[in-house]
Amino acid sequence: MSRVKRGIATKKRHKRLLKQTKGFWGQRKNIFKRAHETLMRAWAFAFKNRKLFKRDMRSLFISRITAAVRPHGTSYSKFVHGLKTAHIELNRKMLSQLAIVEPVAFARIVEISKG
Repeated sequence: MSRVKRGIATKKRHKRLLKQTKGFWGQRKNIFKRAHETLMRAWAFAFKNRKLFKRDMRSLFISRITAAVRPHGTSYSKFVHGLKTAHIELNRKMLSQLAIVEPVAFARIVEISKG
C-alpha cells in the first residue's frame, strides 16, 4: 500500500480557518491553535446573541406599545387581553410600528380592544 501524506489537506483546512479570523488581534489571527480557539468562541457568542437579539427586540416592542396605550387610559396587559378577545391577531412588532407611524389607526385599535 502506498503512503498517504496529508499536508495539502491540512494546509487547506488551516488556511480556510485563518481566513475567517482576519481582523482578530495578535496571535488570534495567525497562529492556528489560538485562531481555532477564538473562532469557536466567536461562533458560540454569535449563536447565543442571535437568540438574545430576538428577546431584546420583543421587549423594545412591548415598551413602545406600553408607552402608546398609556395616554388612552389602559395598560399593556389589558390592551393585549382586549386584542385577544376581539380576535385581532397583530404581532407586537406591527403594533409598535402602528403606534409610531399611524397613531390614529393605533388609537382605533385601542378603542376596539377596550370594548
